[in-house]
Amino acid sequence: MKNSLNSSAQQPMIVKYVEALHNGIQSQALSRYAIGYILRGTKYIYDGDKRQTLTRGDVFYLGIGHHYIENFPENGQPFEQVLFYYTPADLQRILLHLNITYGLNISNEHSCENCRNRSHVTMPAWNSLRNFFINTNNYLRDEDFRHDETAENIKMTELIYLIASHEDCCIKSKLLSNVDAAKENFEQTVYDHIFKDISIEELSKLTNRSLTSFKKEFRRHFQMPPHKWYIRQRLMHSRLLLIDLEIHLRNRQRMHVPQHIAFHQTLQEGVSDDARHLPAQAPHVAGPGTRPQRNGGSCGNARGALIKNL
Repeated sequence: MKNSLNSSAQQPMIVKYVEALHNGIQSQALSRYAIGYILRGTKYIYDGDKRQTLTRGDVFYLGIGHHYIENFPENGQPFEQVLFYYTPADLQRILLHLNITYGLNISNEHSCENCRNRSHVTMPAWNSLRNFFINTNNYLRDEDFRHDETAENIKMTELIYLIASHEDCCIKSKLLSNVDAAKENFEQTVYDHIFKDISIEELSKLTNRSLTSFKKEFRRHFQMPPHKWYIRQRLMHSRLLLIDLEIHLRNRQRMHVPQHIAFHQTLQEGVSDDARHLPAQAPHVAGPGTRPQRNGGSCGNARGALIKNL
């Protein structure tokens, strides 16, 4: 499983991604919110035991934090997508401009189970939004556009207008929920320490909250207690590691490599590569007053058991 990181310091506002080969399940850590569009191919977004399928013409939203995705080329053609990255400050600035300059009044009454408790949502793009992304893709072929910050801001303003002025839907609801900078800071702190050896009490101090206040705020953002959420994240990560390893094994067998050689090479490539990106153990989620465990940990043991059992 490959790991990628996007931060505002490293990435421009608009990015086109092209993948000529299927690279398996990838762990993607976002430090900014993103809205994307599938130009060609198929994209899977994993959430526990569920998997959402996106194809050409679908638009999607990704919140800050870790996402597990898989991109498939189509009919010998590479997978292609365009992503717009933004922060709450970007969103506030653009919405204020649209309100003052054009009198855009924004309302959001949308609420559904499909988007309320999820860090990603998907839906087919409506006509004006589809045309916008196709047009943006044409602009991205121009080298000057890719280095023009003003042009990027204009396109980002256009995207936010198309979504904010549209009828209530999941994408619009998620976009407008990102205006709160305090929410972003809280969630970013949680995600930054998802695979670190830290107790809930220590994490609450990093967010400048008491333990009780932190737990209440955590439930408001993630709809479950901290320890349950962290365990769920660890289990999902371990499960996807197993799936990715199984894919490597299956691909080796299709290449008619002798089984004992294919098995050894896949184990080295599938597990050792991930070991560079994953901690030796999963984050310890401790109760009030307890100290983090320094040895063991479910994720670390799971990976050790995985190698041993294989």
